[in-house]
Amino acid sequence: MAQFDIHRNVGKHRNSVPFVIVVQSSLFDGYRRRVVIPLVKKGELERLPNQRLNPSFKIKNVTVVLHPLEIVSIVNEQLGEHVGSLATEGDAIIAALDELFTRAFG
Repeated sequence: MAQFDIHRNVGKHRNSVPFVIVVQSSLFDGYRRRVVIPLVKKGELERLPNQRLNPSFKIKNVTVVLHPLEIVSIVNEQLGEHVGSLATEGDAIIAALDELFTRAFG
């Protein structure tokens, strides 16, 4: 599993969140868990508060939105089928995490 790999969500919310993306560094591949961010179907979100925080992508003909406020760590066995990678969008994903963690003004 590489950073920015996309996996099917096999959890109970898979209809609204069809995919998750691995965001942790490969430095931690020895651990049995992966930090992932849900990729939510665009139509499921009422509003996008910030394009930098919530970039959108098209995966398997589904438009999804990165939802870093729902970041979670899961055991490797809970990751569904590998369906692709967003490595070419790595800068946008890191920018979203930067927005979440380092741009707090209050």
